[in-house]
Amino acid sequence: MSAPALEIKALNAWYGESHVLHGVDLDVRPGEVVTLLGRNGSGRTTTLRAIMGLTDTRRGSICIGGVETIRLPSRKIAHLGVGYCPEERGIFASLSAEENLLLPPVVSRDGQGMSLAEIYKLFPNLEARRSAQGTRLSGGEQQMLAIARILRAGTSLLLLDEISEGLAPVIVQALGETILHLRRQGMTIVMVEQNFHFAAPLSDRFYVMEHGRVIDGFAAGELEAKSPSLRALLGI
Repeated sequence: MSAPALEIKALNAWYGESHVLHGVDLDVRPGEVVTLLGRNGSGRTTTLRAIMGLTDTRRGSICIGGVETIRLPSRKIAHLGVGYCPEERGIFASLSAEENLLLPPVVSRDGQGMSLAEIYKLFPNLEARRSAQGTRLSGGEQQMLAIARILRAGTSLLLLDEISEGLAPVIVQALGETILHLRRQGMTIVMVEQNFHFAAPLSDRFYVMEHGRVIDGFAAGELEAKSPSLRALLGI
């Protein structure tokens, strides 16, 4: 049996003196879409940042494709094929959309990422707006650009933080179709989402977090049975 794409055991993480994650355990199989559910402040974003090596301190075990990364810097984690799309997107105002897209180097282990032609097929809006200043794109187009930039740099494990937040329904639907396409291509995706209705049809499995701990984990087939408790916890 192949190694999990991501396996976390007894993960603790801190920002300064603030102890945010308390013994998080989870695993993600190759080709799965897994969503972390929970209220704001439950530790979901910190979990993604800890995977990427962006917390001040982290202890425990984070294996990516069987490689222990708990002591690796972020740049070496990226070279293992991990791509992180944070809420703030990080689009450069002084660069065009295409310059933003071409800025990061290809960092995947096999030296390959998506070509520009593949990117523009996946995100036709970006091709139409390739010469526009990056921050002059709409919010939805900026979100597409942030994801596209990671895909071009090469990734096999994609970490997405609240990508649907504040976007028009038509854009949210387009992003959902993109995730389904990437899943069909075999990409492994871990999402943090407050928009439960967006995440539900895209995900294979779910983990529920509260106060920096995983309090539940279940497959998509159990979603209906879990709905009453999720509504109470998430306020949906």
